[in-house]
Amino acid sequence: MAKRRTLKRNITNICTVLFAEGVAASFENEHPENAEALLRSIIKMESNFISRVSHVEPGMEPKAYFDDLIEKFNAQVGELVDQINNK
Repeated sequence: MAKRRTLKRNITNICTVLFAEGVAASFENEHPENAEALLRSIIKMESNFISRVSHVEPGMEPKAYFDDLIEKFNAQVGELVDQINNK
């Protein structure tokens, strides 16, 4: 398991790149409301996962918790990338 600081930094870096791609895609988008919603969801996702790194759920093994957290993060990033590509 990586250090929490490294995990938080990786989450922030990935979300920053996603946000930049979302902004770039918004220039091509005809509906600014959709682009704003996408950018808001990226910000919420980053905040959510950063806070979840700091607090392991009680009763759950830390390794299993972080493996699940990383898996869910990767799945959500994949969904956002698909949304950006479809715009």
